[in-house]
Amino acid sequence: MKYLHTMVRVTNVEDSLRFYCEGLGLEEVRRTENEKGRFTLIFLRAPGDAGGEVELTYNWDPETYTGGRNFGHLAYRVQDIYALCQHLQDMGVTINRPPRDGHMAFVRSPDGISVELIQDGHLAPKEPWASMPNTGSW
Repeated sequence: MKYLHTMVRVTNVEDSLRFYCEGLGLEEVRRTENEKGRFTLIFLRAPGDAGGEVELTYNWDPETYTGGRNFGHLAYRVQDIYALCQHLQDMGVTINRPPRDGHMAFVRSPDGISVELIQDGHLAPKEPWASMPNTGSW
């Protein structure tokens, strides 16, 4: 058995690519447009990671998606959790669970998908993150 990908439905391709690519640093590896099925599939992966991918599914006909939290979460190991959280925050992304311990944080995509960020190794607690409260659900 080999892990292939995780699919998340998105409502706005541009907002989602900004979050996943510009924010998290994932790269688009392929895209499929299906006119008959009226959907677009965009596959992303972390640079240098030939393993599992994230499949963004965009349905051309508007739908309302609920229960993003019920999905669970995506998780990525990162080189510097503080720098990434600052970058995301500078982009306007809410840090739902700040990296107070220097090890773990949670953010949400524009469609409410929880993304866990896990520090490669462990960093010492650092302000402003150490005293920052949780915001919303994660």
